Amino acid sequence: MRRYSLLFTILLLSSTTSFSQLKDFSYKFYGQIRTDLFYNSRANEETVDGLFYMYPKDKVYDADGKDLNATANGSFYALYTRMGLDVQGPKLGNAKTSAKVELDFRGSGTTFSVVRLRHAYLNLDWGTSALLLGQTWHPLYGDVAPQILNLNMGAPFQPFSRAPQIRYRYKTGDIQITGAALWQSQYLSQGPEGKSQKYIKNSCVPEIYAGIDYKHKGLLIGAGIEMVSLTPRTQATVEDKIYKVSERITSLSYEVHMKYNSEKWLVAAKSVLGSNLTQTSMLGGYGIKSIDPRTGEQEYSPNRNSSSWINIVYGKTWKPAIFFGYMKNLGTSDAVTNMYGTGTNVDQLLSGTAELTYNVPHWKLGVEYNLTSAWYGSLNHSNGKVVDTHSVSNNRLVATALFMF
Repeated sequence: MRRYSLLFTILLLSSTTSFSQLKDFSYKFYGQIRTDLFYNSRANEETVDGLFYMYPKDKVYDADGKDLNATANGSFYALYTRMGLDVQGPKLGNAKTSAKVELDFRGSGTTFSVVRLRHAYLNLDWGTSALLLGQTWHPLYGDVAPQILNLNMGAPFQPFSRAPQIRYRYKTGDIQITGAALWQSQYLSQGPEGKSQKYIKNSCVPEIYAGIDYKHKGLLIGAGIEMVSLTPRTQATVEDKIYKVSERITSLSYEVHMKYNSEKWLVAAKSVLGSNLTQTSMLGGYGIKSIDPRTGEQEYSPNRNSSSWINIVYGKTWKPAIFFGYMKNLGTSDAVTNMYGTGTNVDQLLSGTAELTYNVPHWKLGVEYNLTSAWYGSLNHSNGKVVDTHSVSNNRLVATALFMF
């Protein structure tokens, strides 16, 4: 970690010297030191050793009938400390050029405290239109996300992903139109082999997003549609014989969002009718609806989920805030024999958050309490829904300190 940090510092210093000598270049170095202290009343579905929190795990009983997951846990980390560089370059024809590189120390998978790429893109801006090439926020995350201390930023109710993409935006008056083709890198789809990049790689079809926004003063209202087309498998084994198969699962998702900003108020909300959006940190997936008895080739039906959230923040220095999220599993349109995905045994999720932050230039200090309940059950094979449910709940406390520069 020290080696990577030293290397990054040297690169920034050398970049500073170089850019200061280049005509028509300007740059801005920025970053933050962030610490997170958290406590949970039970075990949870999570990543980054609990920093990225999703929802409570189901009950699992030992030989005496005690719930093995009813165990409190907590920790303290500074992994989401980050550094970045914004660059303004010379014009390319009539286009203004810019670029961004941003890193943190989250690592990947189960490896922490390792430098990770967050954003890396170049942008060409012609005024009414702009073309972005590189990795940044998924358009389903977009310009509307809750202001909360939990690093999940509202997931799994809010789509959360940064993805390599080609994005084009066109503005006319108060209207902005967005079109994007996206691939997967750090945030991956679920499938027969768990999370993997191969499903979209073998598909040869990127994710496609199209959206429209209305922006006027402090108000933003918009909607979008997303398509993902995956190839779950390219071969199957039947009675020790291997067959080449041609499989594909294609699904559409829809979202609407709004945000109102004033001097003291922020009101934001989003609703997603999602279909197989596991690459955006949401629940869902797909089920097997038929199997060729000779070759083992499978056909699939996507699982649909409805997720909505609302976030209200008030104040300037002292900011109290609340967040509510709800998710409902809507099942599949076909009978299925098995499911691939995330949380396919969850019928409903309900989450409520209350927080208070203290905000002054360069500093943010805050505490947050969250209660999340999950309703688990068994799969109804006729429609992919979850039945015979029971609920489990987790109480989560978070204390965060940020120094921003």
